[in-house]
Amino acid sequence: MTLLSLFNVPDRLSWWFIAIITLIFTAGAFYGADYLKAYKQHRKELGLHVFWYLLTFASMILLTLTQHAVAFLVTWELMALGSFFLIIFESWNSDVIKAGINFFIQSHISVVFLTIGFLMMYNKTGSFLWTDWTAYQGPCGLPFAFVCCGFAIKAGFVPFHTWLPVAHPAAPAHISGVMSGVIIKIGIYGLLRSVMVFNVDLVLAGKIILAVAAISGLYGVMMAIVQHNLKRLLAYHSIENIGIIGMGIGLGCIAKGLGMQEIASLAFGGALLHTLNHALFKSTLFFTAGNVYQATHTLNVEHLGGLLKSLPLTGFFFLVAAVAICGLPPMNGFVSEIMIYLGLFDYLGQASILSQVGAVGAILALVMIGGLAILCFTKAFGVVFLGEARTTLPEHKEFGALRIVPLAILSLVMLSVGVYPEFYVQQINNITPLFGCPEIALNGTIASIGRVSAIVIAVTALLWLVRRLATRGKSLETGPTWGCGYTVESPKLQYTATSFVKTYSKLFNGVLKSGFLEKAANAYVRFTGKFAFLQNGRLQSYILYGIVFIVTTIVLTLVIC
Repeated sequence: MTLLSLFNVPDRLSWWFIAIITLIFTAGAFYGADYLKAYKQHRKELGLHVFWYLLTFASMILLTLTQHAVAFLVTWELMALGSFFLIIFESWNSDVIKAGINFFIQSHISVVFLTIGFLMMYNKTGSFLWTDWTAYQGPCGLPFAFVCCGFAIKAGFVPFHTWLPVAHPAAPAHISGVMSGVIIKIGIYGLLRSVMVFNVDLVLAGKIILAVAAISGLYGVMMAIVQHNLKRLLAYHSIENIGIIGMGIGLGCIAKGLGMQEIASLAFGGALLHTLNHALFKSTLFFTAGNVYQATHTLNVEHLGGLLKSLPLTGFFFLVAAVAICGLPPMNGFVSEIMIYLGLFDYLGQASILSQVGAVGAILALVMIGGLAILCFTKAFGVVFLGEARTTLPEHKEFGALRIVPLAILSLVMLSVGVYPEFYVQQINNITPLFGCPEIALNGTIASIGRVSAIVIAVTALLWLVRRLATRGKSLETGPTWGCGYTVESPKLQYTATSFVKTYSKLFNGVLKSGFLEKAANAYVRFTGKFAFLQNGRLQSYILYGIVFIVTTIVLTLVIC
């Protein structure tokens, strides 16, 4: 077997993820080049950071091309190792090291699950090639379950999500954007590839995936609302959106298993498009959060306020991405969520009575996710960018082109999905046949989405024009934010992040703090905490861990073969 035989000519699914990975890594590189100027005294760390960034990018591209299980595990380990060193860039900070070790341990728990599943398939087929696994007609439910758990950890599904809210705030902003935008999406890629490769009961698997995804989406957005660290808030929204993608995959599996091919196309298509959409708006949100941090030296939203005056472009692009993540027209999130909604409603009309109850539950979960996301980002944008500063902040100004241009490009791509969704659906139609599904029809609702988005843009532009005409020739006076009739000007009169969601916190605090999900997550954290002895603070040891695991995997494979 030659080295080249371990990799495959990329199919349409691979190309889709390669395009997303390349776009986000490129945007992160330009943004990071300017962001890292604040660390110019750490020349050694900067050089290593560039190396690990390129290694992580290359390993992710190779993962989408790998067709051999052992090569996949080795490449996966390289990606995990590179991601770990990207997270711990500020290695002089003990909290950052702890977050990195947490990620590192859970990444290897993921590898253990994948290894067990892959070895089970080798035992069944006598091969590590995925093409041979696809041809195998025997039951593969157990190895599929292990592999799905491994990919679920990387993607951040509940209850395997615990590394994610810790790692994102610890990493530099451009790494947080790349991590949320594409690194966790490798878990989604693995899940989609597994659906194509393994012979399983798709209806049962789909119902489990749909349930776990709906719980993840709800839990992620509910936890995001009560966060006061801006990057931690965004991290929980990554869990939310992974849940939305998972709901599309779960529905697609159910529909395919029941022979509802058109519904399966809509569901898988919505999941694929939301994978792209989330990469776009979440990387934009993390990049803008990085601007906020370097301008103010804090991510605590309770200490911020009024930043739109000094960071107008950062605030604008944060708002654009916030509209997108809330699934509102004319932005891209609206399109992919509508596709999943359409699939759920079509399924509702064809399913059995019991299955209809589950479909209604999934629809209600998606509705709640969207509504709570609007609440969360109304709080985040309002408290951070509007009003007056709540504390004394350092003087700051808008950042230069290296940061703003990537934000502008990502925002334009987001807008293009909303205005011209047919183009992106056409690309997805090249992928759906891989799942044994027909192409998505480009007429009807899908085609009308672009028109709705265009109308929203036109109305907004008209209102802006009317305002400009009405104020033309008149002098404009800039003053403090209106105090709602109070004569004493004070930032203390404003809503804080806590007061904004106080009613919500009272209603759901018991659910979030004492429910089953919290207990399951805490149990998982306690288990991974047993490996804390690996944290010794020595860079050489962390590299050694990865090398030992790679060598062990190769040796075990040779012994088994």
